[in-house]
Amino acid sequence: MKALAAKLFAAWVHKKNQKWIQNPLVAQEKTFRYLLQKAQNTQFGKDHHFDRIESYKDFAQSVPIADYEALRPYIEQVKDGKKDVLWPGLPLYFAKTSGTTSGVKYIPITKESMPTHIRAARDALLNYIHQTQKADFVNGKQIFLQGSPILKKENGIAIGRLSGIVAHYVPSYLQQNRMPSWETNCIEDWETKVQAIIAETLNEKMTLIAGIPSWVQMYFEQLVQQTGHAVGTQFPKFSLFVYGGVNFEPYRPVFKKLMGKTVDSVELFPASEGFFAYQDQQGKPDLLLLLNNDIFYEFVEAKAFEDEAPKRYTLAEVKTNVNYVMLISTSAGLWGYNLGDTVIFTSLAPYRLRVTGRLSHFISAFGEHVIGSEVEQSLEEALKKCVEKPLVSEFTVAPQISPKEGLPYHEWFIEFEKQPADLATLAAHIDAAMQEKNIYYKDLITGKVLRPLVITPIAKEGFRNYMKSVGKLGGQNKVPRVSNDRKIAIALTEFEAAI
Repeated sequence: MKALAAKLFAAWVHKKNQKWIQNPLVAQEKTFRYLLQKAQNTQFGKDHHFDRIESYKDFAQSVPIADYEALRPYIEQVKDGKKDVLWPGLPLYFAKTSGTTSGVKYIPITKESMPTHIRAARDALLNYIHQTQKADFVNGKQIFLQGSPILKKENGIAIGRLSGIVAHYVPSYLQQNRMPSWETNCIEDWETKVQAIIAETLNEKMTLIAGIPSWVQMYFEQLVQQTGHAVGTQFPKFSLFVYGGVNFEPYRPVFKKLMGKTVDSVELFPASEGFFAYQDQQGKPDLLLLLNNDIFYEFVEAKAFEDEAPKRYTLAEVKTNVNYVMLISTSAGLWGYNLGDTVIFTSLAPYRLRVTGRLSHFISAFGEHVIGSEVEQSLEEALKKCVEKPLVSEFTVAPQISPKEGLPYHEWFIEFEKQPADLATLAAHIDAAMQEKNIYYKDLITGKVLRPLVITPIAKEGFRNYMKSVGKLGGQNKVPRVSNDRKIAIALTEFEAAI
């Protein structure tokens, strides 16, 4: 009965969403007008003359591109309890998150923006049901690995991690099937929490498991270790894995081994600042850009972002296969906000994209500007070429500018679930793929400025121990794929595998 109701609801939502999917520019214009009108009398709206803005051109001239630091003076006023600063009234929440350059960030979530997070997550699952006609997972237990739902209040605003805030909005019809328990979810220490989750879920009929891949992997590994069974054997009804935060492809072979079977998956693109996209087609990795979430999007070509006055593009102007920095203006009171993520559009009808990395995560020590998606795809292709099929648990890449001998190189720190027979062969496969994907990297190799990459194996659970050592184990924390310095690389040397 529950599965049938889910299918009917999914069909209704699918039909309803066609309005904005088939009329994307109309939807964006409507959002643009709504946001400006709503925030016209806020301090930010007055400072940036919202009452005079009649077109997007006016908006781009009045509202500069802003990162968190640029908005911090406004956010600090909101934190002090001042109303009508970035958005009418006070936000309901501040999602507390750690930034790469700004330290701790407090991202506002308002009465208007909160429902957009919930609706997007719901629609992602309903879209999967409508597309596949698979709804039996709603009858079983569902687990969402997330941060603690404990919130603290300051000046009338509740503060916590986004996943903890969202935990307060799980629909009543899902509560009886939702795991782990509230008490377990409130455990702060990640390792203790994982053990408690295992104890609670061990004998349950789990059907859906969701979370950031690296932390779900830790749960799976501990589960397999304690039971001696693959996850799919322990949970025979487990049929859907929902994830976000990182590209799943590098993890897929390890997950397949841990699960012992192939399971459908749905990728999400959420952040504290908004819920932007979800995978709407099984078997295809691109994500549908959401235009019903009170978010007005702008885009700047990544290669031009550091220019003095980079050109900003609306959704109507973007092209496929161009690496863009995504800017957002939202009903949470973020304006011209640089999210820090880079994306490539794969389709313009409808608008679908792939996340290519973080603007702050790249390697360009020699002008090569290598990005996260390039290293992920190169590793994936290289692993397929190895006869013995090695498995990778985690990896990151950093430049080695001053080696003890020889030319500089890119150093790949890789933790293997299953070691390759020959590291040198794997390194050669990765390097060939990298040269194919990045012409600047190829020129540096052929021009003898760089030598081919070097793999440094990391011991089992080395990345986990590194994250623990820097206080970032669990939650929404993840290891950057690429870094332009050796801060992470130096720390990882402590966890190198014995060769």
